[in-house]
Amino acid sequence: MKRLIVFDLDGTLAESKSPLDIEMAQLVHSLLAIVRVAVISGGGWPQFGKQLLAHLPEDEALANLSLLPTCGTKFFAYTGLWSKVYEEDLTPDERTKIVAALHEALGGLHEGGRKVWGEVIEDRGSQVTLSALGQEAPLEAKARWDPDLAKRTKMKALLDTLIPDFSVRMGGATSIDVTKPGIDKAYGIRKLREFLGIPISEMLFVGDALFVGGNDYPTEQAGVACIPVRGPAETKRVIQTLLACLGCDPP
Repeated sequence: MKRLIVFDLDGTLAESKSPLDIEMAQLVHSLLAIVRVAVISGGGWPQFGKQLLAHLPEDEALANLSLLPTCGTKFFAYTGLWSKVYEEDLTPDERTKIVAALHEALGGLHEGGRKVWGEVIEDRGSQVTLSALGQEAPLEAKARWDPDLAKRTKMKALLDTLIPDFSVRMGGATSIDVTKPGIDKAYGIRKLREFLGIPISEMLFVGDALFVGGNDYPTEQAGVACIPVRGPAETKRVIQTLLACLGCDPP
Protein backbone atom coordinates (compact mmCIF):
# COMPACT_ATOMS: atom_id res chain seq x y z
CA MET A 1 0.00 0.00 0.00
CA LYS A 2 1.22 3.54 -0.73
CA ARG A 3 2.63 5.53 2.20
CA LEU A 4 1.78 9.01 0.88
CA ILE A 5 -1.42 10.07 -0.89
CA VAL A 6 -1.06 13.36 -2.78
CA PHE A 7 -4.05 15.37 -3.98
CA ASP A 8 -4.66 18.34 -6.18
CA LEU A 9 -7.13 20.82 -4.63
CA ASP A 10 -9.28 22.69 -7.19
CA GLY A 11 -11.33 20.29 -9.29
CA THR A 12 -10.16 17.34 -7.20
CA LEU A 13 -10.87 17.79 -3.50
CA ALA A 14 -13.18 20.76 -4.07
CA GLU A 15 -14.86 22.65 -6.87
CA SER A 16 -12.90 25.60 -8.23
CA LYS A 17 -12.25 28.21 -5.49
CA SER A 18 -14.86 26.48 -3.30
CA PRO A 19 -14.51 24.89 0.15
CA LEU A 20 -14.46 21.17 0.83
CA ASP A 21 -17.96 19.91 1.43
CA ILE A 22 -18.77 18.13 4.70
CA GLU A 23 -18.40 14.63 3.26
CA MET A 24 -15.02 15.38 1.66
CA ALA A 25 -13.71 16.97 4.86
CA GLN A 26 -14.70 13.85 6.82
CA LEU A 27 -13.06 11.57 4.26
CA VAL A 28 -9.80 13.54 4.24
CA HIS A 29 -9.74 13.61 8.05
CA SER A 30 -10.26 9.84 8.18
CA LEU A 31 -7.42 9.36 5.69
CA LEU A 32 -5.10 11.60 7.74
CA ALA A 33 -5.67 9.35 10.75
CA ILE A 34 -4.00 6.39 9.04
CA VAL A 35 -1.64 7.61 6.28
CA ARG A 36 0.38 10.65 5.25
CA VAL A 37 -1.41 13.06 2.91
CA ALA A 38 -0.16 16.00 0.85
CA VAL A 39 -2.02 18.60 -1.19
CA ILE A 40 -0.31 20.32 -4.13
CA SER A 41 -2.29 23.05 -5.88
CA GLY A 42 -1.86 26.06 -8.10
CA GLY A 43 -3.71 28.05 -5.44
CA GLY A 44 -1.94 30.35 -3.01
CA TRP A 45 -1.58 29.80 0.75
CA PRO A 46 -4.66 31.92 1.65
CA GLN A 47 -6.74 29.74 -0.67
CA PHE A 48 -5.55 26.62 1.18
CA GLY A 49 -6.79 28.16 4.41
CA LYS A 50 -10.24 29.00 3.04
CA GLN A 51 -10.83 25.87 0.98
CA LEU A 52 -9.12 23.18 3.04
CA LEU A 53 -7.88 23.98 6.54
CA ALA A 54 -10.97 25.87 7.67
CA HIS A 55 -12.96 22.67 7.16
CA LEU A 56 -10.64 20.16 8.86
CA PRO A 57 -10.49 19.57 12.63
CA GLU A 58 -7.41 21.18 14.16
CA ASP A 59 -6.08 18.08 15.88
CA GLU A 60 -3.02 15.82 15.94
CA ALA A 61 -3.93 14.30 12.57
CA LEU A 62 -2.68 17.48 10.86
CA ALA A 63 0.87 16.29 11.57
CA ASN A 64 0.27 13.82 8.72
CA LEU A 65 -0.61 16.64 6.28
CA SER A 66 1.87 18.46 4.03
CA LEU A 67 0.71 21.46 2.00
CA LEU A 68 2.36 22.72 -1.19
CA PRO A 69 0.68 25.86 -2.61
CA THR A 70 1.41 27.44 -5.98
CA CYS A 71 2.24 24.16 -7.75
CA GLY A 72 4.81 23.09 -5.18
CA THR A 73 6.79 26.35 -5.15
CA LYS A 74 6.01 26.57 -1.41
CA PHE A 75 5.93 23.88 1.28
CA PHE A 76 4.18 24.08 4.67
CA ALA A 77 4.40 21.51 7.48
CA TYR A 78 2.41 21.27 10.72
CA THR A 79 4.15 21.03 14.10
CA GLY A 80 1.42 22.47 16.29
CA LEU A 81 1.22 25.38 13.87
CA TRP A 82 1.83 25.77 10.15
CA SER A 83 5.41 26.71 9.23
CA LYS A 84 6.98 27.36 5.84
CA VAL A 85 9.65 24.86 4.85
CA TYR A 86 10.74 26.61 1.65
CA GLU A 87 9.59 29.12 -0.96
CA GLU A 88 10.85 29.60 -4.54
CA ASP A 89 9.95 33.24 -5.24
CA LEU A 90 10.13 34.87 -8.64
CA THR A 91 12.17 38.07 -8.94
CA PRO A 92 10.37 41.38 -9.67
CA ASP A 93 11.77 41.39 -13.22
CA GLU A 94 10.56 37.82 -13.80
CA ARG A 95 7.08 38.70 -12.56
CA THR A 96 6.91 41.76 -14.83
CA LYS A 97 7.92 39.67 -17.85
CA ILE A 98 5.37 36.95 -17.05
CA VAL A 99 2.51 39.41 -16.51
CA ALA A 100 3.21 41.11 -19.85
CA ALA A 101 3.23 37.74 -21.63
CA LEU A 102 -0.04 36.69 -19.98
CA HIS A 103 -1.73 39.91 -21.08
CA GLU A 104 -0.52 39.34 -24.64
CA ALA A 105 -1.70 35.70 -24.67
CA LEU A 106 -5.12 36.66 -23.30
CA GLY A 107 -5.45 39.43 -25.87
CA GLY A 108 -4.71 36.91 -28.60
CA LEU A 109 -8.06 35.26 -27.93
CA HIS A 110 -9.83 38.42 -29.17
CA GLU A 111 -12.53 38.22 -26.49
CA GLY A 112 -13.03 41.92 -25.91
CA GLY A 113 -16.53 41.45 -24.52
CA ARG A 114 -15.57 38.74 -22.05
CA LYS A 115 -17.15 39.32 -18.63
CA VAL A 116 -14.80 38.97 -15.67
CA TRP A 117 -15.29 38.69 -11.93
CA GLY A 118 -12.39 40.01 -9.89
CA GLU A 119 -8.65 39.95 -10.53
CA VAL A 120 -7.58 38.27 -13.78
CA ILE A 121 -3.81 38.06 -13.18
CA GLU A 122 -2.61 37.33 -9.64
CA ASP A 123 1.00 37.56 -8.46
CA ARG A 124 1.39 34.82 -5.86
CA GLY A 125 5.07 35.49 -5.21
CA SER A 126 6.42 32.15 -6.39
CA GLN A 127 3.85 31.85 -9.20
CA VAL A 128 1.84 34.15 -11.45
CA THR A 129 -1.64 32.85 -12.26
CA LEU A 130 -4.03 33.95 -14.97
CA SER A 131 -7.71 33.30 -14.28
CA ALA A 132 -9.36 34.20 -17.58
CA LEU A 133 -12.73 35.09 -16.04
CA GLY A 134 -11.33 36.51 -12.80
CA GLN A 135 -10.66 35.05 -9.37
CA GLU A 136 -14.31 35.32 -8.29
CA ALA A 137 -16.01 33.92 -11.41
CA PRO A 138 -19.00 31.63 -10.74
CA LEU A 139 -18.55 27.91 -11.36
CA GLU A 140 -21.12 27.77 -14.17
CA ALA A 141 -19.34 30.51 -16.12
CA LYS A 142 -15.99 28.75 -15.69
CA ALA A 143 -17.44 25.45 -16.88
CA ARG A 144 -18.69 27.06 -20.10
CA TRP A 145 -15.59 29.07 -20.98
CA ASP A 146 -13.05 26.42 -22.08
CA PRO A 147 -14.49 22.90 -21.66
CA ASP A 148 -12.34 21.39 -24.41
CA LEU A 149 -9.13 23.23 -23.34
CA ALA A 150 -8.85 24.78 -26.82
CA LYS A 151 -8.49 28.37 -25.59
CA ARG A 152 -5.85 27.62 -22.99
CA THR A 153 -3.98 25.26 -25.32
CA LYS A 154 -3.70 28.15 -27.77
CA MET A 155 -2.56 30.50 -25.00
CA LYS A 156 -0.01 28.02 -23.66
CA ALA A 157 1.48 27.54 -27.14
CA LEU A 158 1.97 31.31 -27.42
CA LEU A 159 3.32 31.61 -23.87
CA ASP A 160 5.84 28.85 -24.53
CA THR A 161 7.28 31.07 -27.26
CA LEU A 162 6.99 34.37 -25.34
CA ILE A 163 8.49 33.11 -22.07
CA PRO A 164 10.35 29.89 -22.93
CA ASP A 165 12.45 30.09 -19.77
CA PHE A 166 9.45 29.48 -17.51
CA SER A 167 7.13 26.55 -16.76
CA VAL A 168 3.62 27.17 -18.14
CA ARG A 169 0.80 24.84 -17.08
CA MET A 170 -3.00 24.78 -17.33
CA GLY A 171 -4.86 24.32 -14.07
CA GLY A 172 -8.36 24.65 -12.67
CA ALA A 173 -11.17 25.48 -15.08
CA THR A 174 -9.92 28.76 -16.57
CA SER A 175 -6.41 29.25 -15.24
CA ILE A 176 -2.81 29.15 -16.42
CA ASP A 177 0.03 28.93 -13.87
CA VAL A 178 3.55 30.21 -14.55
CA THR A 179 6.53 29.38 -12.32
CA LYS A 180 10.30 29.37 -12.52
CA PRO A 181 11.71 26.82 -14.99
CA GLY A 182 11.69 23.36 -13.51
CA ILE A 183 9.59 24.47 -10.54
CA ASP A 184 6.32 22.60 -10.89
CA LYS A 185 4.43 19.79 -9.16
CA ALA A 186 7.22 17.33 -10.00
CA TYR A 187 9.54 19.59 -8.03
CA GLY A 188 7.06 19.45 -5.14
CA ILE A 189 6.97 15.66 -5.36
CA ARG A 190 10.77 15.52 -5.10
CA LYS A 191 10.63 17.86 -2.08
CA LEU A 192 8.11 15.54 -0.43
CA ARG A 193 10.52 12.66 -1.00
CA GLU A 194 13.35 14.72 0.50
CA PHE A 195 11.55 16.02 3.59
CA LEU A 196 9.36 13.01 4.38
CA GLY A 197 11.83 10.31 3.35
CA ILE A 198 9.18 8.51 1.30
CA PRO A 199 10.26 7.10 -2.09
CA ILE A 200 8.29 8.22 -5.15
CA SER A 201 7.36 4.58 -5.74
CA GLU A 202 5.41 4.68 -2.47
CA MET A 203 3.36 7.76 -3.43
CA LEU A 204 -0.04 7.99 -5.13
CA PHE A 205 -1.30 11.17 -6.83
CA VAL A 206 -4.95 12.06 -7.49
CA GLY A 207 -5.78 15.01 -9.74
CA ASP A 208 -8.00 16.39 -12.48
CA ALA A 209 -5.33 17.97 -14.72
CA LEU A 210 -3.14 14.97 -15.59
CA PHE A 211 -3.45 15.63 -19.32
CA VAL A 212 -0.39 16.82 -21.26
CA GLY A 213 0.07 20.51 -20.46
CA GLY A 214 -2.03 20.30 -17.28
CA ASN A 215 -0.44 21.43 -14.02
CA ASP A 216 -0.85 17.92 -12.56
CA TYR A 217 0.96 16.25 -15.48
CA PRO A 218 4.49 16.77 -14.06
CA THR A 219 3.65 14.41 -11.20
CA GLU A 220 3.19 11.59 -13.70
CA GLN A 221 6.43 12.57 -15.41
CA ALA A 222 8.15 12.33 -12.01
CA GLY A 223 7.18 8.66 -11.84
CA VAL A 224 4.31 8.86 -9.34
CA ALA A 225 1.44 6.41 -9.74
CA CYS A 226 -1.52 8.62 -10.71
CA ILE A 227 -5.31 8.39 -10.65
CA PRO A 228 -7.09 10.91 -12.90
CA VAL A 229 -10.45 12.19 -11.67
CA ARG A 230 -13.12 14.44 -13.17
CA GLY A 231 -14.15 16.17 -9.98
CA PRO A 232 -14.69 15.80 -6.23
CA ALA A 233 -17.35 13.09 -6.62
CA GLU A 234 -14.80 10.75 -8.23
CA THR A 235 -12.18 11.74 -5.65
CA LYS A 236 -14.56 10.71 -2.87
CA ARG A 237 -14.82 7.25 -4.39
CA VAL A 238 -11.02 7.03 -4.58
CA ILE A 239 -10.67 7.97 -0.90
CA GLN A 240 -13.41 5.55 0.12
CA THR A 241 -11.54 2.78 -1.73
CA LEU A 242 -8.26 3.75 -0.06
CA LEU A 243 -9.87 3.71 3.37
CA ALA A 244 -11.35 0.27 2.69
CA CYS A 245 -7.96 -1.05 1.54
CA LEU A 246 -6.33 0.37 4.66
CA GLY A 247 -8.89 -1.36 6.86
CA CYS A 248 -10.77 1.74 7.92
CA ASP A 249 -14.51 2.17 7.52
CA PRO A 250 -15.29 5.34 5.49
CA PRO A 251 -17.36 7.94 7.40
